Amino acid sequence: MLIRIRSRDGLERLTIDNPHITISQLKTLIQHQLHIPISSQTLSTNQNLLLAKTPADIARLTDMSDPQTPISALGITHGSIVYLAHDTQRSVSGPNFSPSGSFGRKMTMDDLIAKQMRVSRQETPHCASVSFDRDAANSFQDYVNETLAFAVKRGGFMYGTVADDGAVEVDFIYEPPQQGTEENLILMRDCDEERLVDAIAIGLGMRRVGFIFTQTISQNKKDYTMSNVEVIQAAELHGESELKEWVTAVVKLEVNEDGGADVHFEAFQMSDMCVRLFKEGWFETDAGEEADPKLSRMKKEVVVGVKDTREVDNDFFLVLVKILDHQGPLSSTFPIENRITQVTMRALKNHLDRAKSLPFVKRISDFHLLLLLSRFLDINSDVPALAECVQTQSAVPEGYQLLIESLASAS
Repeated sequence: MLIRIRSRDGLERLTIDNPHITISQLKTLIQHQLHIPISSQTLSTNQNLLLAKTPADIARLTDMSDPQTPISALGITHGSIVYLAHDTQRSVSGPNFSPSGSFGRKMTMDDLIAKQMRVSRQETPHCASVSFDRDAANSFQDYVNETLAFAVKRGGFMYGTVADDGAVEVDFIYEPPQQGTEENLILMRDCDEERLVDAIAIGLGMRRVGFIFTQTISQNKKDYTMSNVEVIQAAELHGESELKEWVTAVVKLEVNEDGGADVHFEAFQMSDMCVRLFKEGWFETDAGEEADPKLSRMKKEVVVGVKDTREVDNDFFLVLVKILDHQGPLSSTFPIENRITQVTMRALKNHLDRAKSLPFVKRISDFHLLLLLSRFLDINSDVPALAECVQTQSAVPEGYQLLIESLASAS
């Protein structure tokens, strides 16, 4: 069987003949196949191993510390990911390359610029961590799991706050008009609707902080963290934001130890170099169907390690971010925009009726409800004012309350 080893060097594959080998035997295989000495290896099934900054942080991850434990007892099966920390200097094999600037070849200005464009791994994210509001995250993953069955891709923009220390909190997810297939996600962005979303966010004291998307079941069979198409889309949105703490989140199904499937969240930042390469037009955006999806193709050669190449492993562009969760100030029970079922005023009436016993401001403390209402309000004054009532949990002015109730009754 094959298992995947993720380290600071990227994602590598390890061939195992016996699925019941011990951790000690696994380390021996890593030494033989990946050339990392056993004495340098620390293994874990917890991705936080790669976020550990000190030996003490590493020592806390003890799930694979007993050398006699069979890997099958830890739920490690074909296709599983094991995280590896090591302090060995090594050269990871990459795509074929051709020497640049060899004797007899004339160097162009593009060659000289490419010589200076070095792609290296970014070890530390600008974002200290990302915390998802449980209700918002569940509403998103429930839809792609229960309704779409992870058969087509789905995406959304994450909104929340950024703390002074770089910690990001996501409190709601806006899902723009889109078309998803097994391999691609096309965002058919509505500028007018996005202006309403941003106006609501301002009133709530929030801003756009990231992008979230799903990978389909068919993608899970392929050996990459993010495809080249996903890297380009994520880099474009990151660059558009001009927010250094911008987070890209991936949601996918992973096979568990019982043979079932669990919904799994991963969070990354696109590296500074990745965003720069995109902004400067280095990415080949039409690589063709025959291209390897785990490699990003450049229009000109770049330097990776000591190699000149036009193909860069996508993992070089990903910086892992720690994931937390929290209970935010908003609910996520109102029907969500731009899904298969259209949101109507009947949904507003039903929502208000269900929450009759709550104060009126609590009844409307849902971003998706506010987005529906914003279509009937002035974007410059009414929308921020109503959203500010929700942020401060203060009484909603009688005029707004009467308007909202009349809209609901008209259904």
